[in-house]
Amino acid sequence: MLMHHAEPTMGEVSKTRGDVHAYAWVVFALTVGLLLSDYMSRQVLNAVFPMLKSAWGLSDTRLGSLSSVVALMVGVLTFPLSVLADRWGRVRSIVLMAAMWSLATLACAISTSYGEMLLARAFVGIGEAAYGSVGIAVVLSIFPVRMRSTLTAAFMAGGAFGSVMGMAIGGAVAAHLGWRSAFCAMAAFGLLLVIVYRIIVTEKRLAPLQPAGNSVKAAGLDMRMSFRALMKGLFSTRSIVCAYVGSGFHLLVPAALWAWMPSFLNRYYDMAPAKAAIGAAVFVMVTGLGMVVCGILTDRISKNAREKKWLTAIAFCVACFAFLAIGFQMPAGPLQLVLIGAGMFFSAGATGPSGAMVANLTPPSIHASAFATLTLANNLLGLAPAAILTGIVADKIGLLGALQLVPFAPLLAAIVFFIGKRTYARDLDRVATLREEASH
Repeated sequence: MLMHHAEPTMGEVSKTRGDVHAYAWVVFALTVGLLLSDYMSRQVLNAVFPMLKSAWGLSDTRLGSLSSVVALMVGVLTFPLSVLADRWGRVRSIVLMAAMWSLATLACAISTSYGEMLLARAFVGIGEAAYGSVGIAVVLSIFPVRMRSTLTAAFMAGGAFGSVMGMAIGGAVAAHLGWRSAFCAMAAFGLLLVIVYRIIVTEKRLAPLQPAGNSVKAAGLDMRMSFRALMKGLFSTRSIVCAYVGSGFHLLVPAALWAWMPSFLNRYYDMAPAKAAIGAAVFVMVTGLGMVVCGILTDRISKNAREKKWLTAIAFCVACFAFLAIGFQMPAGPLQLVLIGAGMFFSAGATGPSGAMVANLTPPSIHASAFATLTLANNLLGLAPAAILTGIVADKIGLLGALQLVPFAPLLAAIVFFIGKRTYARDLDRVATLREEASH
């Protein structure tokens, strides 16, 4: 998902021309292609959950841990690896990261035990950890500023599309050739893209499309900022902390349902693993569509009143809770699936509002660090624990019982967002004052 990546650390792009260099679109396509590979490698596991459970006799807790370990690695390593990528070179870092997650996915295919698979999945997470922030940094640095919102939305949606492809294609391959072949297919796609990216995209060819000196200047500012000053900027107000925490909690729903929906359809709707994977992919698509629509709605509703971003975030979380809470109490059937789909539409709806809150509540000079902190919160509070916690509960009361508890996460997020909204106006004034002082 996406939903959870840092803004670029390169400086503001000064291009204002109406035209865009054709090479920039090639870079965009290849970078989004690698993002698809990123999420295909991550989500193919969920498509073969039923097969792994049968082959190795795994508990739901262990199945969940194979999914959660990736998000855990991403959450822990996003910040430090993004800093290293800035120093070592973004293009080289992208090639190394994509090669690592692809080879780790191949290692999943040849794993012979739960322990080996867990280790391989951890390396998938290490490879993917900084790709979101580094990839979007490369893309936005070579396009005009006026296109940033569109490009960012398209890049974020790539996570959902990659998840869909990972589950649907992985499920289909697994049904015909076995679960090991599903991992091999994802690894082969990733390695092929790595080779193409390495040949076509270079720092030398990107340089003419980037504003001279901006990245160096930005890096210099970051290096001169003390750790204490950085922490003060990142956690200066109650509302910024609520934005981090609320965003993390609300993403527990899509993470849990993306991981367990194939198994849910397999167990409660008697769908074969391949059909269940395709069915689950539809719900992932609904989540991605909802993310984009909710973001557009938030921008329109809060155009003249920025505090309304909090209201939209609260509304999306409450809607998600209501639809899913009712849906999972319904008997199996079309109505239940419609209600679950409605809940999934809003399940990541607060992603856009949360990002806007973080941007508004932190100085521009530390936006990259602020979005890295948001990514950390998203992973550690929502994306990482979702699958394994659901699995632990499922081992005790069944998967349906566990999924009936999942909707309470966005309800908790709504409460956190409500607390943040109460001090938002005052905190905005405080941040504005700090910005004025820093400019003098």
